[in-house]
Amino acid sequence: MNPVTLKQLRYFDAVARTLHFGRAAEVCCITQPALSMQILELERALATTLIERARTGIRLTTAGVEVAKRASRMLCDADDLVAFCALTQGPLSGQLRLGVIPTVAPYLLPTLLAKLKAGYPELELHVRETQTRQLTEELIDGKLDCIVLALPAEGRELATMPLFADRFLLAVPKSYPFSGHVRATREMIEDERLLLLEEGHCLRDQALAYCDLQQTSQINTLGISTLSTVAGMVAAGHGITLLPEICLDVETRGRPIVIAPFVAPEPFRSLGLVWRASSPRASDFRELGRLLQSCQPPERDRARWSGGKRGARVKA
Repeated sequence: MNPVTLKQLRYFDAVARTLHFGRAAEVCCITQPALSMQILELERALATTLIERARTGIRLTTAGVEVAKRASRMLCDADDLVAFCALTQGPLSGQLRLGVIPTVAPYLLPTLLAKLKAGYPELELHVRETQTRQLTEELIDGKLDCIVLALPAEGRELATMPLFADRFLLAVPKSYPFSGHVRATREMIEDERLLLLEEGHCLRDQALAYCDLQQTSQINTLGISTLSTVAGMVAAGHGITLLPEICLDVETRGRPIVIAPFVAPEPFRSLGLVWRASSPRASDFRELGRLLQSCQPPERDRARWSGGKRGARVKA
């Protein structure tokens, strides 16, 4: 009997995730016939059928579902083994797969990439930018090594390193009738058109939680997926929004937008770096976390708006 190989398991893992031979072949960067042949070899080696093939598509057999679960764990362990051996080459070297949520990536990554290139030239960094749930699933499944998101992180056996607090501020058009250096309140939002990111973004849920709002006609998303688009709509007078402080230097530059902090306790999110507790690269991740902390944009006139104790974290 031919032995089962990691290559076969990786190909089968891709098919199990996509339930499509063509897409799985693209993920694995091979031709579809080559992938199909490897799956057949795996089925022969295991002496069982893993995939049911039909005109309408494919699905996993009962055995296939169990093999997919075990293959995922084995592949994760194999990646951790490679990571462990890479530690002998020095800190932050070899390959590292980093996931970052979209409301953080554009504002931290440029500075982080420059620091990594200057201080850790042996590191091969791969970046994945998508929403929190997808990042967490890929981290648990071993597809990513660590992720940056808004805490708390949900998932089994995850380790966390808090990075810094990122407060929310009210963003309104320049024409908004502010008087003096007023602080924003929840009541100021109630009768306004609130612009938020589309569903799936944790920042949307955090803003709604702070404002104590549910889905109403006053909340508008229009499928918006970036803070840049939200800020542009605010500047054009289409509504108001809550922006995280981390994005202000980028998203308000050159735009007719007025920013105001909220009354105490101010809403904020806690950003953190998360990895699997079983990973042998904890020291690497902590060093990466320290670099991320050094990438935090400077506070915007916080002393000018000081007014009591910092608020409680907004949970997703």
